[in-house]
Amino acid sequence: MPTTKKVPDIHLAGDLKDLHRSLILIVSVMNRPRNDERLIAEAGVRLDQALFRLLVVIERVGPIGVVDLADRLGRDYTTISRQVSKLERMELVIRHENAQDRRMREAVVSAKGKAVTDQLDLARERMGREIFKDWPSDDISDLVRLMRRFADALERATEG
Repeated sequence: MPTTKKVPDIHLAGDLKDLHRSLILIVSVMNRPRNDERLIAEAGVRLDQALFRLLVVIERVGPIGVVDLADRLGRDYTTISRQVSKLERMELVIRHENAQDRRMREAVVSAKGKAVTDQLDLARERMGREIFKDWPSDDISDLVRLMRRFADALERATEG
């Protein structure tokens, strides 16, 4: 059962440094092109690596505008715009006007794109099962719950 006891500030600094180190490791592993290639191959889909990342983000957070998408991926919006256009030509995403601001176009995953991300999700699950094979299920549940909580707090802290 989780404790509600507050951590003294003296421990927080060390914990935050360890957390940051862990996040750097996680991000660096996730950004390795060979890992994307393995996932794409495991899923049995034919998709360029750069487009793969875009498609997944659009599916997870869409509808989304190109500027927001570029910001989330740390890339230039003109490059992202060209790549979203390519995904649209491949019929993996659909772009439409934003309901509040008609000048802005948003991308959303199409049915065909959703089928691709579903295949990627199944492959990610198979690969994840191997990573977590020796973990107790409670530890996995705790990790997922705490990561979601952290992600939500981080998102709120960076809005604005």
